[in-house]
Amino acid sequence: MRDKLVRDKIPDIIRENGETPEVRIAGHDELDVLLREKIVEEAKEFLFSGDTEELVDIQEAIDALLKLRKADPALIELQRHSKLLARGGFTKGYVLTIDQEDE
Repeated sequence: MRDKLVRDKIPDIIRENGETPEVRIAGHDELDVLLREKIVEEAKEFLFSGDTEELVDIQEAIDALLKLRKADPALIELQRHSKLLARGGFTKGYVLTIDQEDE
């Protein structure tokens, strides 16, 4: 058996279906790790399915993590913009070929 972070209404939905979910509330540090794991989990699902709906789940987990860490949205946007100006975005589709031994 393993623990899995789920959306807030999932336990209620399970109860509405006549089942009894086994749930607990994660502490701050555990939630930080679980949200990072959720981002990776959803990113893998998106990688294999290509389903845009998985991006919604990724964004939701990112937003929850930023809120948990009390990250200033304006600062995050400033960092994003600074990185965009310094290094560019991903819109042109450049693919860099890297020798295996360089990794």
